[in-house]
Order: sequence, then C-alpha cells, then structure tokens
Amino acid sequence: MTNVTSMADTWGIHEAQFWLRGQAPEVPVRYDAEAGIWCVYGYQEVQHVLANPALFSSNTQRAVPQEMMEGAEQFSEGNLIQMDALEHKKLRGLISHAFTPKVVADLEPRIAELTHELLDAVPDGNRMELVNDLAYPLPVIVIAELLGVPSSDREKFREWGSALMESTQEFSFVDRTETQRQRLQDAMAQVAKLGDYLREHMMDRKKNPRDDLITKLVQTEVNGERLSDNEVVNFSNVLLIAGHITTTMLLGNSILCLDTHPEWFARVREDRSLIPATIEEALRYYSPFAGTARATTADTELGGERIPANSLMVTFLGVANRDPKVFTDPHTFDPARDPNPHLAFGRGAHFCIGAPLARLEGRVALNILLDRFPNLRSDPDRPPRFLPSLSMTGVRELPLVF
Repeated sequence: MTNVTSMADTWGIHEAQFWLRGQAPEVPVRYDAEAGIWCVYGYQEVQHVLANPALFSSNTQRAVPQEMMEGAEQFSEGNLIQMDALEHKKLRGLISHAFTPKVVADLEPRIAELTHELLDAVPDGNRMELVNDLAYPLPVIVIAELLGVPSSDREKFREWGSALMESTQEFSFVDRTETQRQRLQDAMAQVAKLGDYLREHMMDRKKNPRDDLITKLVQTEVNGERLSDNEVVNFSNVLLIAGHITTTMLLGNSILCLDTHPEWFARVREDRSLIPATIEEALRYYSPFAGTARATTADTELGGERIPANSLMVTFLGVANRDPKVFTDPHTFDPARDPNPHLAFGRGAHFCIGAPLARLEGRVALNILLDRFPNLRSDPDRPPRFLPSLSMTGVRELPLVF
C-alpha cells in the first residue's frame, strides 16, 4: 500500500484519486457536501445510472446554478455529451457511419503509416517522450483527417483542449468563488477559440464540399432539417477533443502498465496476441476518464441514499473498475483477467462511439513500438508524470529509453 501510494505521489497523480493508492470507498454512494455533488463509486450503482438516462440525465446543466453557466449556452447546442433520448440518438446516428467496423478497420494502414512517420521523426539517440512524440499526435492526426481540419494545427487543439479540461478541477457548487468563476470564463474563452476555428471550416464546406465529416454534418438532413451552424460546430468540437484524449491516455497508460509489470512486458513482447487484452486491462486499471457526470430528473434512491431531483452526480468509472464485487484482486494489473467488463468507455446510450478506433490505434501503435524498440523501457532518470487532474487518469509525460 505504501509503495503504491508513494508511486502515485512521485508521479503526480491527483491526491483525490484514492483508488490509485490502493484505497477503496467506504460506501457505494456518498454526498460530497463541500463540492455539492453526489459521488457514485459502486460498479452496480454506476452501471444503473448509465443505463437509465430518463432518470439520470446527461444534460447536467439542469443541475448547475444559472449564474455559473453565464455564456455557456452557445456551447450546448449540438453537444453530444450533454444530450438525451431522441436528440442524442439523432446526432449520434449522423456520424455512426464514420465509426462502423469496416470504416475503422480500413484505417489500419494509415494508422500504421502515421505511427512509423512519427517514430521516424524522433531525434536520433536512444530516448523518446512517448506522449509528445506519439501518444498525443497520432490520435489527433487521425481524428483531424476524418473531420477534415489540418492536423498541423494540433498544438492549437492541445492548448484549447487542455484549458477546457483544467476548468473542471476542484469544482464546487457550494463555494462559488470568484476564482472558480474566472476559471470557467477562461475555459469558455478557449472553447470559443476552437469554435471560431471550426466555424471557419464549416463555412468553407458550405461553399467547397469535401469528403470529410464536417461536410457530411453540413449536408445531412434529419427529418427534412439540416443541423444549425452551432450544432455543426459544437458537434465537431466534441469529436475533435473527445476523439483523441482517451487514445492519448490509453497509449501512455498501457506502456506504463507494462513497464511497471516487467513479467507481463516480457510475455507481451513474445506473444503479441496478448496486446488487445493488455489494452483492456490498462483501461480498467488506469481508466482515462475517471468519472462522468449526470443530473437526476426526479427523487431517487441509489446505494442506500435518497437523492433529490436536479442533483448533480459523478459516476466514478475508475473506482467502479476496481470494485472487488466484480473484479478479483482489483488493484492487480492482470491482462489475463477474463471476463473484464470494465466501464472505461462508459455504458448504455453514451457508450464511446470512438471505442473501436481507440482500440485499433492502441493495438497498431503498441505493436509497432515493440517491433522497433524491443528494449523499450522507462527512463530511470526521469519518472513518468501524470495529468494533474481529478477527472482524468493518464500520463502527461512518459520518458522512455530504447
């Protein structure tokens, strides 16, 4: 336990991520009075919330005080993550064709080509920093090419996306400080920059259609109606940001898991058929999105607690993925775990539409890394550094030697 905790501290894992320090929650559901949020930890309880959107809405703005949402309305129209029921189904259906098994499988040669190109660009020597050299640019280039925006702008995407993610840290609906309000305003300003950028591309596609997702969003009709400009922009925004963050963390976390479990690293090097199961276990062990938010639409009971209507709750996927009622030895990294019903990609109507693509990118990249660098390992002089985030679990820097 001490070793696990000291590693978590050395790596900069957020102090609130107790489950990465070998600790278990005392109850499956609890109210965090300081933040004004209901925390859902138990696997069964998380699964119940995600499977019942009528009672646990994705439209969390209903539970957020209006004064805290000043200026945010423009970003909600077309935001797939915040939608429920038919509206969500309609928009999700628009891009489902871009993530069919065949379309995803056909991307494999391009993913392999990009992986080799990025690794070729690593400066000569025997060192690399996995996130900056591969884990970040690879999925960003793939999703940018699908959308039809220049992947050369990826540093802008990183800046805008980071600001958005950082705005969710240390959030409280009880203590509404000026600092918190300013942080939200700053984040929305960054989102607005990304929105302006995507709006330019959308306007261009209206005049100059291409074979890309933005064009399809502009041209598609649903029940005789086309998407509004805001819907196209915000939908593209979600795809671009959500379309790479999980894969970036998946790649880094998978290598870190193998590096810290050398017996498994040796087995995977010898038997590449273990890579898919390794990725699944890394997703469980270090779940990229530690939690996802919902809002209650009516009074309900969950985990022995009475939760009022219009309450904000966070389902902690990372904690549920270590529930001993479902996973034997939950704090042990075990790619041989079978079954492994982790919730890292969510569950139900909002199950991550890009999950097949993330898994493919992970499999291709890990295979190529092991092919090219058979002695790949962490740099003993530079420890990994995690994102300083409560809501995400992933390496920010992973220095490697080979």
